[in-house]
Amino acid sequence: MKTENQKAWFFVLPVLLLVAFNALIPMMTVVNYSVQETFGNNLFFWQGLDWFQQILNSERFHNALGRQFLFTALILIIEIPLGIIIALAMPKKGFWVPVCLVTMALPMLIPWNVVGAMWNIFTLPDIGLLGYFMNHTLGIDYNMTQDPFAAWVTIIIMDVWHWTSLVVLLSYAGLVSIPDAFYQAAEVDGASKWSVFRYIQLPKMKQVLTIAILLRFMDSFNIYTEPFTLTGGGPGNSTTLLSIDLVKIALGQFDLGPAAAMSLIYFAITLLVSWLFYTLMTKDDAS
Repeated sequence: MKTENQKAWFFVLPVLLLVAFNALIPMMTVVNYSVQETFGNNLFFWQGLDWFQQILNSERFHNALGRQFLFTALILIIEIPLGIIIALAMPKKGFWVPVCLVTMALPMLIPWNVVGAMWNIFTLPDIGLLGYFMNHTLGIDYNMTQDPFAAWVTIIIMDVWHWTSLVVLLSYAGLVSIPDAFYQAAEVDGASKWSVFRYIQLPKMKQVLTIAILLRFMDSFNIYTEPFTLTGGGPGNSTTLLSIDLVKIALGQFDLGPAAAMSLIYFAITLLVSWLFYTLMTKDDAS
């Protein structure tokens, strides 16, 4: 009888300890704050589930959550199809392949806070290149610091510019893994480009697209640095996403109990929706 060697777990143990230190311990701290009240000096007072009830009944929380879902939905609707289209248009062989891949990867190499600062300067109505061009050249009244619609358009375009590359690279990896025999068979059968995409390319990209959708959902649903640096949640509260509102409660108001409860609810929503995405996209594979 063959016995399994379990010694490989010793190589994984340092990673597990690191994850426990960086994730589980802070998580337990958040749980502790979510059921208690503190006024400093390590004095805690038991609150039970009061903070959770307060957050779930809060109109402020519902509005911020709605803005967060709207932002994420717009990002997925734009970036997933756009990434697939760009990946389909990229060359599969030759000199331009590495050029296109490096070009696609460049936006993702820029730190998040730098992206927000870049777009903030770029879109200012008087001194920004885009803001000046929109207002003085095209004659369009564009001011993201005062117009909520302009602010929303700006943060959406900024995220599309920054993260569509991830979808492109993942989709491209799925496309180049398709054997030439599939295309040759489709050519012999006289299949149209749409038929090739629907019955050959899209099924072969399903796994990488599942990863792309999950990554883009989790990242866009928890985004903070770029929109905060760009708009600060304004004008007013028009771009105050749930992540920005959470930081305002925790650090701005120093309401650690409600902030901890909100962060746990936020975490649970992220896990639930991610699980739903994954279940729906892989249900055919399971059957």
